[in-house]
Amino acid sequence: MKITIGIPEANRAEAAALYWEAFGEKLGFVLGPKYRALVFVTRVLRSDHGICAHDDQGRLLGVAGFKTMHGALVGGSFRDMQHVFGWVGATIRVLLLAALERDTDNERFLMDGIFVAQEARGQGVGTALLHAVAAEAKRRGYRQVRLDVIDTNPRARALYLHEGFTEVDTHSIGILRHIFGFSAATTMVRDV
Repeated sequence: MKITIGIPEANRAEAAALYWEAFGEKLGFVLGPKYRALVFVTRVLRSDHGICAHDDQGRLLGVAGFKTMHGALVGGSFRDMQHVFGWVGATIRVLLLAALERDTDNERFLMDGIFVAQEARGQGVGTALLHAVAAEAKRRGYRQVRLDVIDTNPRARALYLHEGFTEVDTHSIGILRHIFGFSAATTMVRDV
């Protein structure tokens, strides 16, 4: 397995598809339908805010995204949203997505999503990507990595706990649980 910083242009559409496979259930109501979501994610994907895992044949196995003051793996502007969903659709979506927004801080490096191809799960790809995120955090001068895990993803939570993350806070999203399909997110941190 080869881990690299950045998403190669050749893998852009595939990375967007893997992102949607991982997060489409949570974001489907807001960014759907799927074909529009894929257009949007492909359009806004920040290659410089991702870490990739490829197999020996060069197939994309997974991606870990991170967020900095300069952007996120999947962010985009209102104009990007408007381009895909129109003015009214963009306005509604931006307001809903703001509820999930996580700010960066100067103390911890923010991992902003990790996703692994279904056929590569259980083979250490997620662990390798977590280690790469920690190494990138250290390279950038951070002492900790921070992430959020939703209550409907116990497999990810178990991986994070196994890799030394500790829970520091849990916050409910209230009535928005009916839109996003989860009730709470737990913030976890790990020293690098």
